[in-house]
Amino acid sequence: MPQFEWKGTRGGQAASGILTAESKMAAEAMLRRQRVEAPSIKEKGREVAIPKWGGRVPPQLVAIFTRQFSVMIDAGLPLVQCLEILASQQENKTMKKALIQIRQDVESGSNLADAMRKHPKIFNDLYTNMVAAGEAGGILDTILQRLAQYIEKAVKLNGQVKSAMIYPVAVISIACIVVAVILWKVIPVFAALFKGLGAQLPMPTIIVIHLSNFIADYWWLIGITIAGTIYFLRQYHGTERGRRVIDGTLLRMPILGLLLRKIAVARFCRTLATLTSSGVPILDGLQITARTAGNAIIEDAIMATRKSVEEGKTISEPLGDTDVFPSMVVQMIAVGEQTGALDTMLSKIADFYEDEVDTAVAGLMKLLEPVLIAFLGVAIGGIVIAMYMPMFSLIGQIG
Repeated sequence: MPQFEWKGTRGGQAASGILTAESKMAAEAMLRRQRVEAPSIKEKGREVAIPKWGGRVPPQLVAIFTRQFSVMIDAGLPLVQCLEILASQQENKTMKKALIQIRQDVESGSNLADAMRKHPKIFNDLYTNMVAAGEAGGILDTILQRLAQYIEKAVKLNGQVKSAMIYPVAVISIACIVVAVILWKVIPVFAALFKGLGAQLPMPTIIVIHLSNFIADYWWLIGITIAGTIYFLRQYHGTERGRRVIDGTLLRMPILGLLLRKIAVARFCRTLATLTSSGVPILDGLQITARTAGNAIIEDAIMATRKSVEEGKTISEPLGDTDVFPSMVVQMIAVGEQTGALDTMLSKIADFYEDEVDTAVAGLMKLLEPVLIAFLGVAIGGIVIAMYMPMFSLIGQIG
């Protein structure tokens, strides 16, 4: 049997070790029984923590495959034949190769979930755990339909996040490039003209000319500083402390923080609803949901909730103590637990907050447009005015 190397905490103290288990899930189960929190588990030097969607296979392609697979299973086609047909129709080489390997593993006697676990860049733990639950309950076609819906909604939510981020970043970047080109190429021409005419320069013009000279002389230093800052932030975000500091700062921002919090709530509720309705145990569901949260602060809150649930508490009580989730969400989850319809209630919360994200993104775009226009006007207009001020003085002298 394979050996797994793990690092985590036991009773609040750092711990690590090596254990032997049949699979990654078996290793995680053994660690849970020992009350060990192990976010990192490696098999023969390979990281097997939950990866993100994608790799070289777009999530949209995974959603299409899942929906087609569900229809074929519902029509009564044998599992191996479904995989063979879907593999033959794939144009993506990575996906095609993975499906061929999965078909061979299933033919050799492996179950579908274990075969998919060998391709974590395409089928993450959320996917394989739900497939395992579907195989055990004999409702694989239903589970695949839920998975397809979940991935489609996740893709839509990610698209909303990107649209909220790309527009302002693109406009500000283009504005900075235009201003830099003006300072680098245009302003020196005016500076030489003013020097030749012996014009007396006002303070705004002197500042712009000095800024132009700095860009012309030290453009390489500016480039290195920008690249170094980006590299440092990426490396710092890769650490546990840095990830919590940056993610916490983003959540505390006035407008963007509220939007990111709504996105996190929608993602949490949608993921947990999909897992619980598919028969995945609540502790496993919370662990998977935490790792797919996309924010360290949200992940910590969910893992703290999972620990309390493991001690016998409800989900809503520790979730409310984290001060991360809105009180309305906590109250609705409490009602869902009391009525035995937690998955339904989570789905309704996810629908509500996904609509809220739509509204928030639209509002953010409307707010950013005048702000960006004002930024462009002040930056470019200020440079133009600074360059024309000496001309007015020269025209007065000539008159």
